[in-house]
Amino acid sequence: MTDTKTVTTETVSVAAARAAQPRSRFGWASSRFAVIAVWVLLIGIFMVLRPQNMFHAGTWASIFGGQSDLVFLAAGLLCTIIVGEFVDMSVASNFGLASILVVVLTVNNGWNVWLAALTAIVISTLAGLVNGLLVVRLGVNTIVVTLGMGTVLLGCASWASNLQPVSGLPAEFTRIATYTIGGLPTTFYLALILMLGFAYLLQFTPLGRNMRFVGENREVSRLAGVRVNRIRIGAFVSAGVIAGIGGVLSAAYFGGAEAMTSQTYLLPMFAATFLGTAIFQPGRFNPLGTLVAVYFLATGVLGLKFLGASPAISNIFYGGVLVIAVSLSTVLHRRAR
Repeated sequence: MTDTKTVTTETVSVAAARAAQPRSRFGWASSRFAVIAVWVLLIGIFMVLRPQNMFHAGTWASIFGGQSDLVFLAAGLLCTIIVGEFVDMSVASNFGLASILVVVLTVNNGWNVWLAALTAIVISTLAGLVNGLLVVRLGVNTIVVTLGMGTVLLGCASWASNLQPVSGLPAEFTRIATYTIGGLPTTFYLALILMLGFAYLLQFTPLGRNMRFVGENREVSRLAGVRVNRIRIGAFVSAGVIAGIGGVLSAAYFGGAEAMTSQTYLLPMFAATFLGTAIFQPGRFNPLGTLVAVYFLATGVLGLKFLGASPAISNIFYGGVLVIAVSLSTVLHRRAR
């Protein structure tokens, strides 16, 4: 009697599991690829409504080749978010300072352009180090420190440029960013390499796993022998390095820089980073998801402009996506736990 009951219970359990399997597969796929499906749908809609624009090669060059600044900024932001530091508000200003410094030192002060570029990256790195020391060693709130540092860096950039656009970088230097391969500038490929390398680091190396571990639970990580403070400071330093390199490449691409331009990236930077948590790895900040999110946002904004929307639509679109992305991130993170 007992055996029959056991067999019946097992049969019911197996049947229930099989019945739930398609739904779970759909849930698994939708939580990882829904945004990509929406992206494809969005492209299809714009192609139907504005074929003369969407079938033009220049449109795709703009979508993929014109977002390198945002990719570098999002990568810098990811460094600190992944280790549990919400959020580094100084990344955009650090990026802007590096871009303006390389131009000012070269054009206004007669420095060798490569030395100016190296100096800009070093200063950005030091800014990241100061952030890390204040947050980790002194225990000051991350947002307070990085917001203050961002304001200082923005002020330095404005002072260095006298609030004026500066241009005139040597052509041999700008070629490192403007040289095209397959119709796309080298900055696209550098940004792609950055995100692929970042993803590899997180997925396949002990350092990457430790970064995730620290972000999940610092105390448990410490008890497990992970050097938590070193990783946290290293994340801020890495954010500074990436912001510095991105700023220098941006200056090279445009042949100059303007102090306040970097602030326009703040909203899309956060929107892309949080939207990335709904792509590939639900509820987790991840580089590849963020990379896809960058191009999703670029497609949406450009397509809406093709339809005759006001230039202000970009802020509305980014703001709306940010609210939705944060909500999705919260829900998916709860389910993942």
